[in-house]
Amino acid sequence: MSGPNTAVSSQVNGAIPEGPCGDDDCGIRDVLDRLGDRWTVLVIVELAKGSRRYGELERAIPGISQRMLSLTTKRLCRDGLVERIVHPTLPPQVEYRLTPMGRSFSAVISGLADWSRDHKPAIAAARADWDAEHPGSAAGV
Repeated sequence: MSGPNTAVSSQVNGAIPEGPCGDDDCGIRDVLDRLGDRWTVLVIVELAKGSRRYGELERAIPGISQRMLSLTTKRLCRDGLVERIVHPTLPPQVEYRLTPMGRSFSAVISGLADWSRDHKPAIAAARADWDAEHPGSAAGV
């Protein structure tokens, strides 16, 4: 039996094919869901600079709506990456900061940002080359 047929047979027999983490679920899909959301990345980058109040976050992230900022901070709190602190003032002041896990996630995002900054010209050149060699193909393929 060829490789693909074996994989199909394994799935039919109830075996789960090996994924990017081996046989276990390492949670990569959950992490990619967070990384794939541009607002999450921008909130994490901003909070890596220190604690921020809601309004400070909103002003620091151009283009984010109040709804998206609220959803993003709630998701990050739920994931344990951000801590929400409510100060008992009138009106209540809310502050956000990275948890230790959020700080370690921030280091990963920082590495990704550094990589993208370093390779931005090469990616732009590769795209221009591709577009020149494939006229009429849709941008973003």
